[in-house]
Amino acid sequence: MQTTTAMGDALGRYLDLTSQQMQVTARNMANVDTPGFKTQGFDFEGVFAQQLNDGAGAAGLEGMQAPMQDVDGLVARPDGNNVSMDREGLQLAKAQMQFKLGTQLLKSEFSTVMSAIHMDSK
Repeated sequence: MQTTTAMGDALGRYLDLTSQQMQVTARNMANVDTPGFKTQGFDFEGVFAQQLNDGAGAAGLEGMQAPMQDVDGLVARPDGNNVSMDREGLQLAKAQMQFKLGTQLLKSEFSTVMSAIHMDSK
């Protein structure tokens, strides 16, 4: 018996990636004073599209981490650190909005499933 929907799996992956984005942003912010630290990130949209197309279920992707890469085009300070708190603040705000959207869509998905379950009792 299938207990999840394709949309529920996709939203779960979306929320997992959003959570990873928040962790990356927090790590970048925490290292703003670390000499030589380079800002890291990942291609959210590209990784999400790849996960949707790979055909693996949500359980098959559990624990999967997005590939990290240094962010190019940022100005480095004399100590070699290139973390911009302005950029990281925007990244965090974006991730928070994405997470809120994902949870609202997931709530709607579960509501639809519950409506279908209770349809028989009416």
